[in-house]
Amino acid sequence: MTPPDAEDNRWSDLARPPLNAASLRRTLLREGGLWTSLDVVPTTGSTNTDLAARAGDLAEGAVLVAEEQSAARGRLDRRWSAPARSGLFFSVLLKPAEVPVERWGWLPLLTGVAVASGLSRVAGVDTALKWPNDLLVTVGEQERKAGGILVERAGGPVGSGGGVVIGIGLNVTLREDELPVPTAGSLALAGASTTDRDTLLRAVLRSLEHWYGLWRDADGDPGASRLQEAYAAGCATLGRRVRAELPGDRALVGEAVAVDGDGRLVLATGDGVQEPVGAGDIVHLRPAG
Repeated sequence: MTPPDAEDNRWSDLARPPLNAASLRRTLLREGGLWTSLDVVPTTGSTNTDLAARAGDLAEGAVLVAEEQSAARGRLDRRWSAPARSGLFFSVLLKPAEVPVERWGWLPLLTGVAVASGLSRVAGVDTALKWPNDLLVTVGEQERKAGGILVERAGGPVGSGGGVVIGIGLNVTLREDELPVPTAGSLALAGASTTDRDTLLRAVLRSLEHWYGLWRDADGDPGASRLQEAYAAGCATLGRRVRAELPGDRALVGEAVAVDGDGRLVLATGDGVQEPVGAGDIVHLRPAG
């Protein structure tokens, strides 16, 4: 039984009601579907850390959602936080053992496509993708980051229960005075037609199941699954002059002209060379177009 004080805390902000775990399970967990379990916890350090610790014992398709995270992580182990129930903070466990490991690098890009298409369908928000794992919305005339994706290997070797944990953090009802930085945004600030988190989570997970199924059925081929095409169509980085901040304190400036078959961002530099970037931070230096 939930302690009375915990129950009161769940309803402390009526504009941010708790998720309905029972309803989510009824609508998302079905025989033959991807999602096999779904748990909602009031608070945790990191859903990625928690799910990764149990990855070897869980079936593919486990979903862990937290109403609040105290030690959420982004790329390069960056920390971030948000008020309780102000967003969607969750992780999923995937085990694409039949897909060659060298194609697993497409999973963060696949997740971005899935999130963007799910949000567009139910909330009417155009969510652009900043390579490799940021979700952007437009607030006024300003492009702002509303979410991010973190993919980590977990559960041991491939074929022995190993897989990946994909963490997604999405600002839903964050207000201007709650933004951690001025460049952050939320679905509410972007004019979303709904900020009901149950509706949004169902849409995102259904979209992720759809795109993951296409990609897996195509043995991870980004062309055959049309993933590469869909990512390029929604990628706000392409067509822009950018600076890639690379490992080893290197930087590369050029125009982002393509996402190649390995999911790398291809930059055309000033000396006419096209150089693929597989890892690093990307800074947009000018607007698209």
